[in-house]
Amino acid sequence: MKSIFPLLLLSTAALADEPPAAAVTAVTGTPGLVAFWDFVKREPDGARRFTAHVPDGAPTDYPLDAANYVRDYWGTGREATHADFPQLGRGPFGNAIRIVKETDPDFRPFLFVPRARLHDTPLDIKGAGRSVTVVVWAIRESGNHALAGIWHEGTDLKQKETATIAKVERGQRQYALFAGLNKEGSACGHLSENGAGSFRNKYALHKCNSAGVAPAVPADSPAEVLDASWQCLAMTFDHGKDELTGWLNGVSGDRWLDQPKNDKLIASAYNAYMQAHFAKLPGKQEGEDETFPADQWYAPPEGEPVKVEVLRESGDERVELREHRFTKIEVTLRGGKEVARDLVALRLNPWWYPHDLHAPPDARSGGPFTIGRVIHSSRGVGFTGWIGGVAVFDRALGADELGRLAALGRKGSTADPAP
Repeated sequence: MKSIFPLLLLSTAALADEPPAAAVTAVTGTPGLVAFWDFVKREPDGARRFTAHVPDGAPTDYPLDAANYVRDYWGTGREATHADFPQLGRGPFGNAIRIVKETDPDFRPFLFVPRARLHDTPLDIKGAGRSVTVVVWAIRESGNHALAGIWHEGTDLKQKETATIAKVERGQRQYALFAGLNKEGSACGHLSENGAGSFRNKYALHKCNSAGVAPAVPADSPAEVLDASWQCLAMTFDHGKDELTGWLNGVSGDRWLDQPKNDKLIASAYNAYMQAHFAKLPGKQEGEDETFPADQWYAPPEGEPVKVEVLRESGDERVELREHRFTKIEVTLRGGKEVARDLVALRLNPWWYPHDLHAPPDARSGGPFTIGRVIHSSRGVGFTGWIGGVAVFDRALGADELGRLAALGRKGSTADPAP
């Protein structure tokens, strides 16, 4: 039997050398495409805003406006224009925009589709049974925050940055791809079932992190360096599997967080897991919070363990480490009966997400689709670098499809391996 590896290598190499038009066709020909901004396609006249490639019959091609959200919500800072996004003139699809490392604290520009223009369109992926994929081709200069998606974090969080805010809005989160968040440089998918926080935390915490990490590359590097530095970050949510997965250059990889109870944010998910466990036991348990809302419990499926390791044993007591698909738990047994457990590791990739996507009922209560930044209370600089393409699909793409998309326009670029 002949090996298929030479054919795969030739196929990948051919994709990497595709001219921009062929690369665009490779994206638009992928089933489930909702919108694809290549930063080449524009309105034919008027404002000449960037527009998306969309399927035939789509109600809009989602032209991108420019705004400074600090001006919109705090009333300070100048207006943003499309001139605030320098263009590269090349990239995976022929052009790219730069998200600049802004030094003015009152200037946080982004490109966006206003909610009024996207509500109830195919880009507004929400509600029961929906899956989604977001793919971004980027060169990360710095930062770990938002790349693209419907993710208005809200400006209602009580912190020093909101003391002078003029426009307060609740979170309007649905889905988005980030450049790492808690694991900087990873492909971090983020989902919300309620638009607001998770597990009684003020932040939304349903998020995944790819095993691989995109390196930091100065945005003003020589052309040959930039051409070799493109990374393909992606997130998929497969509703049928309840799995949210991050992908870097077509590879997801496993990522676990040990001792989640010690993590500043994921400790809230740890508590949600323990509260779900306590609630199943008769009587009130030590550490149980009977006021913890059941719809915020975190209880990934734990059937037959994938692996069991005996950590220690003495008399009739035995302590086991049980690995399940999404959790690792330390279980204490006496006389063969479980008497205690602790969540000692939580899987970050894929992340178990058992909910539907948040479904704002009207345009007034939904967020915009943004590229480069999202509206949020902390006003951080966020991701900086080049973005050469943004694509959204209304299904979870498979590994082969993401591998083909990752190969587009890449010329020998490499990512840091998983830690």
